[in-house]
Amino acid sequence: MKIDCLDSVHISGLLRKILGGLAMAMFLSASGCATVGHEFPTGQVSSIKIGETTQNDIYTTFGNPWRTGLDNGLKTWTYGSYFYTLFGDGSSEDLVIKFDKRGVVASFVFNSSKRSK
Repeated sequence: MKIDCLDSVHISGLLRKILGGLAMAMFLSASGCATVGHEFPTGQVSSIKIGETTQNDIYTTFGNPWRTGLDNGLKTWTYGSYFYTLFGDGSSEDLVIKFDKRGVVASFVFNSSKRSK
């Protein structure tokens, strides 16, 4: 019985696939994190006053919101920073502000978390 040997072309292609897979695995291990949103001055959240702080005040303090939307007819601005790693560590901070029809803060919620595996 004759056993065929792999020729150099097949070995080269196989080696290229193996090295490509290893390179991809190394890249994912080194950069296995994701950041979404953008940082905002969390220390200024306590300055927000329901019924007093205006949309312009919020813009001046926090800048452009990361997301905007509507909730039951009220304009919402969201500021958020979310960081996650491949290994389960992560942190998040988000501020959601609702404005009444006059452009004054109707309500807001601030949450933060730090998770480590």
